[in-house]
Order: sequence, then C-alpha cells, then structure tokens
Amino acid sequence: MNTASTDILRIGCGAGFSGDRWDAAVAVVRTLAAQPGPAVLMFETLAERTLALAQLRRRADPQAGYEPSLERFVAPVLRECVAHGIPIVGNFGAANPRAAAACLRRLGESLGLPRLRIAVVEGDDLLARLSTDQLQSLLPGQLRAHEAVSANAYLGAFEIAQALRAGAQIVVTGRVADPSLALGPMLAHFGWAADDWDRLACGTMAGHLLECGAQVCGGYFADPGVKDVPYLADVGFPIVEMHADGHFVVTKAQATGGCVDTRTVKEQLLYEIHDPARYLTPDVVADITEAEVTQLAADRVEVRGVRGHPAPASLKATVCFDAGWLAEGEISYAGPNAAARGRLAGAVVRDRLRSLGLAMPLRVDLIGQCSVLAVYDGSGCDGTTQFKDLQDVRLRIAAHASGRDDADAVAREVLALYTCGPAGGGGVRTQVTNRLASDSCEVPRDWLQPAWSFAA
Repeated sequence: MNTASTDILRIGCGAGFSGDRWDAAVAVVRTLAAQPGPAVLMFETLAERTLALAQLRRRADPQAGYEPSLERFVAPVLRECVAHGIPIVGNFGAANPRAAAACLRRLGESLGLPRLRIAVVEGDDLLARLSTDQLQSLLPGQLRAHEAVSANAYLGAFEIAQALRAGAQIVVTGRVADPSLALGPMLAHFGWAADDWDRLACGTMAGHLLECGAQVCGGYFADPGVKDVPYLADVGFPIVEMHADGHFVVTKAQATGGCVDTRTVKEQLLYEIHDPARYLTPDVVADITEAEVTQLAADRVEVRGVRGHPAPASLKATVCFDAGWLAEGEISYAGPNAAARGRLAGAVVRDRLRSLGLAMPLRVDLIGQCSVLAVYDGSGCDGTTQFKDLQDVRLRIAAHASGRDDADAVAREVLALYTCGPAGGGGVRTQVTNRLASDSCEVPRDWLQPAWSFAA
C-alpha cells in the first residue's frame, strides 16, 4: 500500500453489520475505482452477539465460525478491488479468522484471480489466551459461576496497518474496535505516529462515521415528514476522504439514494458515544467537543477539530454466557373485538403455563399497539378505549426458560390456540432459540499479544 502522505486516502464502507445488503459495496467500489489516488474498502459485520454465535458455530464445526455471508459480501467486488489495487479490510473473521481467510482464498481461485495476499489479525480471543482464574477475575461476582461462551478483547488498528504495509490485499480480523478498521489503513498510508493523538482521533471518528454503513447516508436517520431522505430504497453507503493533517470529508457512493448532510453526520458522530469528550477506543481517546461539521456541497460534509488524548491503559472486552432458552410465539386476530380476543389468548397461555408448573419470565404483547411501551408482563394492555376498536392485532408471547423442554412447551401452548381458542386466531409462528447474555470488562493490555501474519 502506498505510504505517501501528501494525497487523499479514500475509504469506503461495504457493510455496517452482518445482516446488511450484499450488493451495497458494488456502488462503493465503482466510485472508489473511478477516483484518482489510493482507496480501501472496509466491511464491518461483527457485533457482540454475532461473535458469540460465531463461537458456538466454531464449537460445532472447527472450519466454521466466520461471517456466514462472507462470500456473498465479497464476491461481487473482489475482482474489481484486485484490478484497481483496492485493499479490503474486514472483521468478518469473527471467531475464526483463519477459516475466513481460507474461504476468501477459495473465492479468489474460483474467480480465476492470482493468488491473493491475505493477512489475518489474531489475539482478541481471551478464552484461548487466559486461564480460567484470569478470566474470572475480570468479571462481576454474579457472573463468575457461569461458563463463558466467548470472551474477546477489542483490538486496535496497528496490526491492520502493519499487514497493509507488507502488501496485504485483504486483511481479516476478529474482534477489533469498529473504527480501527478504517484507522488501520490511514496509519499504513499516512505513516502517522502511534502517539499522534489528534490525527489518530480524527481517523477514529472518520471510522466511526463509516462503521454503520448507510446510517450516515440517511438510512437510520430517515423519518418521513420530519427528516426526509430521497430514494431510500437505493440508499448509498459512505466514503471518507481523509487528508494527511487529519481533517476529512464524508460523502457517499455515486448514483445512489440517500443523503449526506450536517444532520446525518452529527447524528452518527454522537451514535453510541457515552461522553463526547472521552470516546474510548484501543488506539486513542477521542474528543469531539470542538469538532466542526461543515456542508461543502451536496452529499459532501467536512469534519475538522477532533482532538485526541493518550489511549486507555486497558482494553474493553465482551464476555458472553449461555443464558437459557428464548421461546417466542405469534398469532393474529382480526375483525370486531380483535384486541379483546388477543388479550384473552395471552391470558390463556399464561394460565396454562401456570397449571403445568412452568414458572418463568413471560412477556405478552399486542404488536403495534401494546408492545414496545408496555410493561414486561403485558399488563399495560388493559382494554382501555384506545384498544377497543382495533380490528387487526398480532399477539406475541415470549418466555425465558432455563431448559429446552420448557421453552418447547411455551411454543406448543401458543400453537394450541388455533383450536383451543379464543375465536379467529391464525398465522401462528413459533421459534425456540438458545439465549446468550453478555457483560463487558477491562483487560490489561499486557495480557494480550495481538499479531498479524499472512494466511497459508
């Protein structure tokens, strides 16, 4: 990767989470390839629960545990990225970066590409590195009795940068801080020092704006009649133009819908920020209290004035535990008195579970009318006037069970509403899934040894 410091580095985002659109990166790569100068494509596909599920898949199959949609994300753009010298950086390695690299190797071969230089960043998996006593010492007392399904530290950008400097065409990571996926290429390209806190903070906030995909381009921002966004069905994904001094411009893929303006950028700047003066990452503590956000032109917003402070002494880690089973069931009621029949159906299931001796947390909701804002047990659905005239309701029942058999019993009671009443129920769907709980803690940096290497 070019390390000259006098030009602009463009970084585009091809995915903001595991469930994102598979074709979103196509317009991003087309835009990057059409512009002069170096560019990088990043994929952010990893969340806390996503990683725990990946660890479960790896337990069942040692060759699994990476992003399930990896090929669907990368295949549409890999040939063009190679042809135009656009490296790909992604945390789609999840719980098994080596297996993800092998998958990408096979994908490249299937496309007839020359052998790809694929680097893997490792060292985030605490279960593989720490003793049980070390891991237990990090956790709150009430969690120490639980067996961890996954425990991963948030690594930073420097190993990504080293891999890119060594010529990697693809860098596969597991758990790294989301903004580090963008900061790593900036470090590689501009050669910023590890203690150049202001520039590291600028790069981190640029990565923060990229990491959620279409959110900064109007996706999660859209609210019709309040915050209108044009052509949302074809919403574009973001591109950052980073300058050597740390200021940057946020834009989006050409010929796409959505918008990038000061409002979308400010919303995303503040997204998941607990303290605007101290945004903690593995690489730097960023301060956006004096940041300046300026509209330069349509879909072009400049950000300046981000400041940085020395990186924290410890790294954040997320630990996930087996938390029993989640049973869910839904059924619809329509026509006169539909809401009353829906409430009765919920009461029937509650009474049936009680008679079977199944005591467990239970939630009963009328979706769209009494769900998000209802109290946990559904008692907010009290039959007041606002519900009496409803003629189309969807009842949802959810329960937290300690064992699979009890969860299956809940699902079966919802299914039985078909004929056991009340009248007019239809469209039953049930699902039973393993439930995961998580908590966060801090890990001393010297307990970890992040490293990168080229995949075989």
